[in-house]
Amino acid sequence: MTAPRAVGVRLTYDAVPAAVRSWVDEQLGSPVVATAEQVGGMSPGCATRLTCADGTRAFVKAVGAELNPDTPVLFRREIGVLHHLGEHELWARLLASYDDGAWVALLIEDVEGRHPDFADAAELESVLTGVERLAEVLQRRDVPASVDLVDVAHVFGKWAHCLATLADAPAATPVPDWLRSDPEGWAEVLHHHAALPMPHVAHWDIRVDNLMRRPGGEVVFVDWGTAARGPSWADPLLARLERVDDPWFDTSAASSPALAAAGEEAVTAFLAGFGAHLAVRSVVAVDVNLPTLNDFRIRESRRMLEAVARRSGR
Repeated sequence: MTAPRAVGVRLTYDAVPAAVRSWVDEQLGSPVVATAEQVGGMSPGCATRLTCADGTRAFVKAVGAELNPDTPVLFRREIGVLHHLGEHELWARLLASYDDGAWVALLIEDVEGRHPDFADAAELESVLTGVERLAEVLQRRDVPASVDLVDVAHVFGKWAHCLATLADAPAATPVPDWLRSDPEGWAEVLHHHAALPMPHVAHWDIRVDNLMRRPGGEVVFVDWGTAARGPSWADPLLARLERVDDPWFDTSAASSPALAAAGEEAVTAFLAGFGAHLAVRSVVAVDVNLPTLNDFRIRESRRMLEAVARRSGR
């Protein structure tokens, strides 16, 4: 089975404040009698499947600002996004939310199933089909400006700046020497795409640990904390990153209508910008209660930059 690429160190449900656990019992209408802690993702908060005395099941995620100051912001974004997206079979529905200013929690539909196996061709294909369908559905859903979505245009701008200034990055930055001069002008490609309209919602965090496969094979997208306004090709590209170190990635990207419309140059520039950004962050970022995040950055950066080398003949 394909293992999650991102695995943090999480709080267990019994360590969540009593006020939050009491709210969960109240919302579900029956006391929680069994829990199953989940792995995957970088949040230091809990991610727990719950079973109540009356058989009711739900999934809860909860985090406090004392664990990490940024994660509550992601949870609040997810609450806003799921509230405005409404219900759909492509994502787990929001049942209730909690926010006392310090702790934020979401009760979400407990999706029966497991993470898809990207090593299984049929399961991988169902994910890619699901991502294409998700992009179509999200184009018809409105999330108002009051919800603080990630601005992909701004992200592309940051990546472009990172590429353009790699020559001045710390010597310890784990990037190949040839990338430090941005030899193919990928920064300009990113600036070009940042200037294009981005009116639609994107999940913006398509990874195996954020996907569930129901027993019937249907794919469900979870964890909307980094939902964004971005190009229609972003999610199809992210879905293929699981195998970016395989030439399969190049063939599959070329077969995607959304990615083909964006162009090979845009795909390579995305990988170069994202990979360079992660590499720089790995030597300058200060992470609070996220002990595995930096290893993840370094590993993912290496995978993407090796793909850039492959795609550009380096």
